[in-house]
Amino acid sequence: MILKEMIIQKIRLIGSRAGSNRGFTLIEIMIVVTIIALLSAVVIVPNVTKSLSRAKVQAVKIQIQNLQMPLTLYNQDHGNYPTTDEGLSALVSDKLAKEKDIKDPWGNALQYRFPGESDPEEYEIWSLGADGKEGGEGFNADITSWEGK
Repeated sequence: MILKEMIIQKIRLIGSRAGSNRGFTLIEIMIVVTIIALLSAVVIVPNVTKSLSRAKVQAVKIQIQNLQMPLTLYNQDHGNYPTTDEGLSALVSDKLAKEKDIKDPWGNALQYRFPGESDPEEYEIWSLGADGKEGGEGFNADITSWEGK
C-alpha cells in the first residue's frame, strides 16, 4: 500500500510539474525502473520455468534415443540386451555409457526392462518425469521409449 501511495504521489507531482523545464529526479527514475522490474519478474519468471521444464522433457527423449547405440553394442558383445535386473548399469560397467547418461535431468535413474511389456523382443526405457513417481500428468508424466513409435 505504501508503494502504491508513493507512486500516486509521484504521478501527481510529475503532473504538476508538466509545464516546468525540470527533468526527472534519480528517485523517480529508480521507482519506475523498480516497477518495470517487478512487472517483468511476474511475467517472465513463470515463462522461463515452463520453458525449462519443457527442455528437460525434450532432453529425456533425446537421452533415451541416445541409449540405443550403447544397447546395440552391448547386444552385439553379449548376444543379448541387459536383463531388467542388470539394468542400464550394465552399460556403465562395460564402459558403453557414463553414469550421468543413465539419469534423467531431474537426477533420477532412468528405468529399464528387458524383455519389454509392449514388445518382448525389445527393451523399454522410461523416465518417471519431474516428480520421480510412476504416472502423473504434464511435466510429471512418464516419458517412455515405446510410445510414439
